[in-house]
Amino acid sequence: MTALSVRDLKVHFPAGKGKVVHAVDGVSFDIPEGTAFGLVGESGSGKTTAALACARLVEATAGEVRLGETDITTLAGDAMRRARRDIQVVFQDPYASLNPRERVGAIVRRPLDLMKVGTPAEREARVDELFATVGLRPDQKALFPHQFSGGQRQRIGIARALATHPKLIVCDEPVSALDVAIQAQILNLLARLKAEMGLSYLFISHDLAVVQHLCDRIAVMYLGQIVETGSRREIFTSPLHPYTMALISAVPSPETGLAGSERIRLQGDPPSPIAPPPGCRFAGRCTFATDHCRKVAPVLTATGGNHAVACHRAQDAEVAAARNALVQGAPSG
Repeated sequence: MTALSVRDLKVHFPAGKGKVVHAVDGVSFDIPEGTAFGLVGESGSGKTTAALACARLVEATAGEVRLGETDITTLAGDAMRRARRDIQVVFQDPYASLNPRERVGAIVRRPLDLMKVGTPAEREARVDELFATVGLRPDQKALFPHQFSGGQRQRIGIARALATHPKLIVCDEPVSALDVAIQAQILNLLARLKAEMGLSYLFISHDLAVVQHLCDRIAVMYLGQIVETGSRREIFTSPLHPYTMALISAVPSPETGLAGSERIRLQGDPPSPIAPPPGCRFAGRCTFATDHCRKVAPVLTATGGNHAVACHRAQDAEVAAARNALVQGAPSG
């Protein structure tokens, strides 16, 4: 079964004087039930906008987002409110996403109250259960967000997301605001909940080391488009797109076994999403780009297994040599 199916999703924003920001420009992917799907890329790649569009927190310009069998882009009113039980979000900033004037027990209970799930007594019992599930004590319900550490606040955010028994949780950079030791604790918690509850995640991150820890499949975004997708093993042991290779080369080698001396440094900045260039959008920063790359846009094409890439030169000897130098000694998991 598929938890989420996205087809040709586009999110465009008006930028004044008839201009349009192409934040997300034709993205497609599937998330099977019980799996974690990582969407990675630099700031401005469109990954967070795509995720928020999947949760209907940003309106899609075009495309289809199916939660189970339901295209939620077509829902409105009560139908959309009912669908929100099935898709919840854990936000990046664990303090800004919590009401500082509300006790945390009420914060976690809020989705149950809004959606009228169960009786008041059942809701309170559910909150107690959720606090225990995420490693907090029920007696902490009476405290305010400022009385918790950053990691504890993110646990509260996770408890709130779990309250309605969702089919999918969107995790928008959920550990980027935390220090490294706390990041590991939250990632381990998310992995445990996934295993115990069969949860499905859409996990957004700019950090490949983070998605390597949790995600079963990974898609790499650049300037509003997916340029490569594959299993965790395929992405880390056989990256096909030069942009993916550059991202992997930046992962600290002690954790990954990657050859740190082969760091690929990107030059310049991404093009403007208001006026994306013709051809490959990465061509202006790619050392392997040719005139053909700059004129003809590559199509995301399957290469075997579950691996697909949008690159004219992915299989060329020059790119293969750079890939082999990068992943020499990398782990296979």
